[in-house]
Amino acid sequence: MEEITLIEIPPLHVLSIRRRGHFRLIPELFPQIFDFAMKNKVTIAGMPMFLFHEASKEEAMEADRTGTADVEVAVPVVGKVRSEEEVQSYTLPGGTMARIVHKGPHENSELSYQKLITWIAEKGLQVKGPIREIYHNDPREVKPEDIITEIQAPV
Repeated sequence: MEEITLIEIPPLHVLSIRRRGHFRLIPELFPQIFDFAMKNKVTIAGMPMFLFHEASKEEAMEADRTGTADVEVAVPVVGKVRSEEEVQSYTLPGGTMARIVHKGPHENSELSYQKLITWIAEKGLQVKGPIREIYHNDPREVKPEDIITEIQAPV
């Protein structure tokens, strides 16, 4: 059973790419960030993440269906970096996060999301910004059942 906890996250300097499109863009955007970091000698300081900007599951499904989803991927880095073209550098706010860890394929994370959102509502809290998916391993390198995704909702 996935445990839900409240954790404190410091602000993070990140490199980010944000586009409109389908969620299937997510794995395509990470190599661009890593290439930018290598070319500019930027030190990666954490695991890659996806920032979920849609307000609800229904909104996300419709946006993905129509190709209008707000797709943002980011990677924490050491220090501030100059933004260039599509790769932006900014400070992602820290704060209190409700957190659950999902183990298994991303396609099966809906139950983890439901548990997290229900728990937040039961505690009388509200989501105060984009939900973050932090990817602790590479799905190209592990079996689908061994994929670890940490889901954080700012509350």
